[in-house]
Amino acid sequence: WEKTSSAKTLLFPCHRRYPTVEIRAETFNGSTHVPVPSDSAFLKALLFELRLIDDHIFAEHRDTCTRINHSSVYSVRTEGGDLWPVLAFQKSGLIYACLPLVEETLEPRPPLLTVSGLSQGLALLLGIVDYISPSRKNEAEMSAKIGQLRNLLIQACPLGTPLNTNIRSLNSSFDDIQETPSDENQPAWRSNTYKGKPQINVCITEKVKCMQYDKRDVVDMWQVYGAVNCKCDIEGSAPNVTLSLNLPTNGPPLQDIVVHHCVTSVDPAMLMSSSAEPLDDSVYNGPYKFPFIPPSDSFNLCYYTSQVPVPPILGCYQLIEEGSQLKITVNLKLHESIKNSFEYCEARVPFFNRGPIAQLEYKVSYGQLDLSREKSLLVWVIGQKFPKSLEVSLTGTVSFGTAGKEHPTDYVCTGNTAYVKLYFRIPDFTLTGCYVDQHSIQIFAPGKPKITASRELISSDYYIWNSKAPAPTTYKTLFD
Repeated sequence: WEKTSSAKTLLFPCHRRYPTVEIRAETFNGSTHVPVPSDSAFLKALLFELRLIDDHIFAEHRDTCTRINHSSVYSVRTEGGDLWPVLAFQKSGLIYACLPLVEETLEPRPPLLTVSGLSQGLALLLGIVDYISPSRKNEAEMSAKIGQLRNLLIQACPLGTPLNTNIRSLNSSFDDIQETPSDENQPAWRSNTYKGKPQINVCITEKVKCMQYDKRDVVDMWQVYGAVNCKCDIEGSAPNVTLSLNLPTNGPPLQDIVVHHCVTSVDPAMLMSSSAEPLDDSVYNGPYKFPFIPPSDSFNLCYYTSQVPVPPILGCYQLIEEGSQLKITVNLKLHESIKNSFEYCEARVPFFNRGPIAQLEYKVSYGQLDLSREKSLLVWVIGQKFPKSLEVSLTGTVSFGTAGKEHPTDYVCTGNTAYVKLYFRIPDFTLTGCYVDQHSIQIFAPGKPKITASRELISSDYYIWNSKAPAPTTYKTLFD
């Protein structure tokens, strides 16, 4: 779905219903079943739940303080009842949504990790995002792709069961759809058979989100999200591969693990650990083994979270007014356990609801400071290493000219409420210490494979708020 900001009209470019799945849901859910309403009624209810329409209206089931949503899974209120679990998220102006099948009663609601349809639905939606996203700047190309999407979904998700979530690998023409493989053991998600020297590429990508305040009465928050991407070029119609993720001694365990549907089996203990519960000694901490029959193209084998003890970079930001000027101080410290080798590392200091920077005086202990072309952003380029002390600082005074329409505004950063946002990437490093032991990879196929394993840590929404002013805070739910 798309909501255009100019005409305020709603578009419904592509949707698909599966009556056979709806019948199965009615059988599985029994008396707790909630029927799917008409397309227009569902769209209106979903937009209301996402606060994209009637956001000025208080709805207790949606807006109460006791309900804080930590995921993209929603309960959408319809005339027939609450439709759950609706998986929905926004990306580049589009809304991607699906309603996975729950193969059991809905009361009481089963834990999200036990609903296998959620991981399948998420993989399918991410495949659609990957297919559509490159054409977002070209409306004609995007319209053409959306027009082809219905044919592609027939191949990717026949009768409502996702078989190949890599939409880009499919052919939009019915004339080129391959016949059923002659080898009955070949799974549907292996669309072709590779010929050549076997090789496997594995990359662990961890992203760290952070909110730091440097205040006694506000707790800093940070979260780590990981994804394991694989590309397996192996001969055979259904090659079996086993890959293990390992942690260092006393490393934080992996939690909230979601696996790709090509994984053939998994230790149930791996799926039991949840970030919503406190850690204890009984939590499974590896090794994490994943036997699977890989798709032909690149795919994410699994996703996970982890509760690491400290954020990689600790920071303090102070912004105060002195007459007509702002005095700023930024202190950053790299934790000693973090690898001091960056591909890039910079701190951006934006100034909202003000005019252009007219005068700037500053001193940096390390790196260099640049002023953006719009003269509303300071970019502190720290570079590829912190100094031996692992600490860097920036001090300065800033004065502004008259504000114009072209200068950035923000509803949150009013008064002295402000932040510094960090951007960095550390290659060959993960915050959890998670790694792939190349010698533990097992391939039940002819030939000795070439195995390449890499890992990286990337910042994502890494904020350090001004400790001298109010700042938005994040709290866990009252029931945690």
